[in-house]
Amino acid sequence: MDKHTTTPDTVPAVTLNDGRTIPQLGFGVFQIAPRDTAAATAQALEVGYRHIDTAEMYGNEKEVGQAVARSGLDRADVFVTSKLNNGYHRPDDARKAFDRTLGELAFDYVDLFLIHWPLPTLYDGDFVSTWETLIEFHRDGRARSIGVSNFQPHHLERLRAETGHVPAVNQIEVHPYLAQDDVRQYDADHQIATEAWSPIAQGLVLDDPTIGAVATELRRTPAQVVLRWHIQRGDIVFPKTVSPARMRENLELFDFELDADGMRAITSLNRDERTGPDPDTFDYIPA
Repeated sequence: MDKHTTTPDTVPAVTLNDGRTIPQLGFGVFQIAPRDTAAATAQALEVGYRHIDTAEMYGNEKEVGQAVARSGLDRADVFVTSKLNNGYHRPDDARKAFDRTLGELAFDYVDLFLIHWPLPTLYDGDFVSTWETLIEFHRDGRARSIGVSNFQPHHLERLRAETGHVPAVNQIEVHPYLAQDDVRQYDADHQIATEAWSPIAQGLVLDDPTIGAVATELRRTPAQVVLRWHIQRGDIVFPKTVSPARMRENLELFDFELDADGMRAITSLNRDERTGPDPDTFDYIPA
């Protein structure tokens, strides 16, 4: 076993506000074609990932479920997240969509189910009834934990004020060019775990000279340095790749640390620049 080998036990667990735990590092299947998803997920599980992030809109839930079933691992040992499709926010539609998710995955439950986007300009601005429907899934045990994705503090505050049920997780775009410290602070103040999607800004940050300098000093890759920055800030990350070598590289984050200067240097790169849409205006519904 070489010095960089990582096992599932190496990955820290984050305790959610409902008492359950989630591996801090996972494997994302966004933009992996369904035909490639089962093989990629199987490879990720083989190299040591125990946290898989999918969504109804990705179109590859079935293949994630197939990989988990064929892995030989106990279902309880793999943390699987999915997310509600934007076209199904009305309560009855959300119930049907969630049933389809369980059917596609061939699971009795998901570990975490999220509202994918708040869509405040649609559904008469009502994402609260959608959240109340997810609370149903949580109470009946079919969603062990529930949360949201791409919610801003004012969206989260509305959920808290109108339902009294705070999400366990808020999955948002976060990377060195979009630090999102205001959202992360709200999350921290309300014991909501922050998950970072697009953690390397679709690769845009990897050529940044500041990140390159930190990576050179530590003899690590720029991607490893950026992912380690996320880990040390306390965020949950799930980088996506179909390359087994990159899967292993992305797991090798727990035998080195960034010092305070390195953390500050990367954090200072913030430009408030998104690679994805603005959650206050995004209104996409798949055809």
